[in-house]
Amino acid sequence: MDKKVSIITVNYNGATDTCEMIESLKQHENYPYELIVVDNGSANLNEYSLLKDKYPDVKVIRNDKNIGFAGGNNIGIQYATGDYLFFLNNDTIITSPILEILVKRLDND
Repeated sequence: MDKKVSIITVNYNGATDTCEMIESLKQHENYPYELIVVDNGSANLNEYSLLKDKYPDVKVIRNDKNIGFAGGNNIGIQYATGDYLFFLNNDTIITSPILEILVKRLDND
């Protein structure tokens, strides 16, 4: 049985980048994963609403203030239910499947 990966990303005033990252995952990744986006106190509250409304299958968490990159990731961990954690910058574009390769490497080492 496949193990699930919890992908955690932090958004701060970067909804366009975050949407592009989500779309690239949806297009290229087929290994079981959940995606957790922590909106880390973006100045425009519409970023949180946009992400939550556009991607109902994504866990979108809102921090009222920016608690830094590590703090945002730590918030995301609290919502993770996967067997593995994968911290991914929100401006990353996935161009081919990667999760199965990473999980197999971890399991075999």
